[in-house]
Amino acid sequence: MNTTLTLIKRPEWEYIEEVRNECNLFFKSHNFSENDSHSLMMTISELMENSIKYGTFSNPDAMVEILVKILRFQVQIEILNPVADSDKHYLHKLDRTIQWIRGFQDPFEAFIERLRLVSKKPLDDIESGLGLVRIAYEGKAVLDFFVDEKNVLNVSAIVDISNS
Repeated sequence: MNTTLTLIKRPEWEYIEEVRNECNLFFKSHNFSENDSHSLMMTISELMENSIKYGTFSNPDAMVEILVKILRFQVQIEILNPVADSDKHYLHKLDRTIQWIRGFQDPFEAFIERLRLVSKKPLDDIESGLGLVRIAYEGKAVLDFFVDEKNVLNVSAIVDISNS
């Protein structure tokens, strides 16, 4: 079974719930359990939120593209958005965060460590860094990213469904 859902949305917060609903219907149509659907939708939501927060949407036609591929033993989620040359700091931080998460044998350990670090931050520091760790731990996903030659960031989360 290889099936793909492609959604293209404006980079606006109100579309996150719409994407969740469309993905929920997609997962239901493929007989995913409620728990698996919820976990996958959380992953999609977190990635879309990051896309909206950190993408560069100076062109009014720029969109967020969401690809959800159901393969035989995995679900691949990809979120694509434009970035600018000036986003190198964010991309470097994204790379460090993903490598940091991968450095733990169990994503639960990364989640607990991130909670510990967040608890020490000042209250006015609004960046928790929990989203990617949630995806790895709660979503049971392996994260990766690349930037293509057109300055489009592709962040992916791969979820093993062989035991589902």
